[in-house]
Amino acid sequence: MPKVAYSEEDRRRVREELLTTALKLMSTQGIQHTTVEQVYRSVGISRSFFYAFFPTKEDLIVEALYLQQPRLLEYARSRMEDPAISWREGVRQFLDTCCYGGRNGVAVLSVDEQQMLFQRLSEESFRTFRIRQRQLFEGILESFGITPEPDRVDLFINLSLAVIVLSRAIPQTLPMFVPDAARESTAFQIRCIVDWLESLREQPGEQH
Repeated sequence: MPKVAYSEEDRRRVREELLTTALKLMSTQGIQHTTVEQVYRSVGISRSFFYAFFPTKEDLIVEALYLQQPRLLEYARSRMEDPAISWREGVRQFLDTCCYGGRNGVAVLSVDEQQMLFQRLSEESFRTFRIRQRQLFEGILESFGITPEPDRVDLFINLSLAVIVLSRAIPQTLPMFVPDAARESTAFQIRCIVDWLESLREQPGEQH
């Protein structure tokens, strides 16, 4: 049985544990295979108490992704601050980690998972997600020493998500692609993104 009364501190702790647990499960087994039951059982609370924090599974997923954002920013900064690697290698490592998130504790949405999630989000939740997504990518560009001008941010979001989604989609979702070339395809796209970002870094204020 759940506790009859929880202090505010208890509730904050439980909420944080739910989000941390959900993020860990999402990063290792994907969103579609992560269930509400797995999460609340891992934390040791009842189903009804879980829904006092998150009305739907989608609310939990979005909040877990928000929890991940400062971690991604910190990782981007750590790549830039590592004296053992070049700027290019730091950016490459960051993007590679995002592409192969499950191996690195990063939750990444597949095409199917994106469709499933955003079909069920309210308009307000979707708007909030867009705002926070943009803030994340602005922060990443700033971490790389690049001025986050609006058109740059837009293109960076699309290029990054394109390579991340493609790396996750071969061959299950995109069976016509050649699986044996999937890793090198991702590496090639990452190099192209790094080339573009490097040009912005070298010539701040100019759009390429």
